[in-house]
Amino acid sequence: MRNQKETKSGNPCSLREVLDIIGGKWSMPIIYTLSKGTMRFKELEKRIEGINTRMLVKELKNMELNGIVKREVFATVPPMVEYTLTVKGEKLLPSIESLHQWGNEYMV
Repeated sequence: MRNQKETKSGNPCSLREVLDIIGGKWSMPIIYTLSKGTMRFKELEKRIEGINTRMLVKELKNMELNGIVKREVFATVPPMVEYTLTVKGEKLLPSIESLHQWGNEYMV
């Protein structure tokens, strides 16, 4: 039995596939921001400096499709939508924090 995760083609999961999911310019800032807790769309947009509405929508949809973010819609008027990290998304936090520390050490 192999411990490596395999793709549909039978090859082990590659770094390229991981980067397709979280390698976007805004993915890590979104994940890091959501690590503070559940947030509504506008709250996320305000907290992530420099992101525009279109990019936030695109990244959130991609992360939702890949099981990183959970989107919950409430039947209110107007509709309320909240975003939360999934367990899968939370498992990315140590890696993101390590990259943040590396940046503080070598990029400052």
